[in-house]
Amino acid sequence: MVPAAGHAWLWAAVAALAVAGCRSCAVGTAPGEKPPAAGAPAAQGALSPEETVRRYLAALKAGNFGQAYDLISKAMQQGKEREVWVKEQKTGMAFADVKIFDFEVYPGKIDGDVAHVPDVLSSQDRFVNQLGLTEYELYTLVKENGAWKVDQQLIVEPGDVAKWFPQKHAAEPLSH
Repeated sequence: MVPAAGHAWLWAAVAALAVAGCRSCAVGTAPGEKPPAAGAPAAQGALSPEETVRRYLAALKAGNFGQAYDLISKAMQQGKEREVWVKEQKTGMAFADVKIFDFEVYPGKIDGDVAHVPDVLSSQDRFVNQLGLTEYELYTLVKENGAWKVDQQLIVEPGDVAKWFPQKHAAEPLSH
C-alpha cells in the first residue's frame, strides 16, 4: 500500500500555499439509515470505525471541514487549531478543484485500539485524478478518548484489493 495520492497531493498543495503565504440511500450512509443533520454533533464514542469513515468522507464531500476535523486524530490535526486546519482544507480543496462524487465504505477490521476500514472512492481533482477514476482506499483509525478517529489513508495496491474488498470489486479492473 502507498500513501493515498488522493489526499497526499492535498497536503502538498496546502504546504505549498502555507510556504508561499450507499448507492441506494444517501451517499455515505448505510441502507435504511438517515444521514446526520448538517452541523449536528456526533456521539463520537458511539460511532463504529466504519461510521466514522462514512461521516468523515461525507463531511469532506459537503465541504464541512469543521465536522471532518472532529473525526480526525491528533496526529492528522498536526497540532493545528480547528480554525487553521479548516482554512487550510478549504484552500487546498478549492485550489485542487476536488470533487467527491461517491464512496462506499466496507466492513473494517479492529485490532485493539486500531481499526482498518476500506472504501471505494469516486472523485476527481485538478492534479492527481483528473479523469475521475475509482480509488480503493484503506483508512487507519485509532481510539482517542474512547472515540474512533481517522489517522491515516492509503491507496490499496492492486495485489491487496482482494484482501480488503468483496470478490466483485477484486475482479474489476483497477483505475488506481
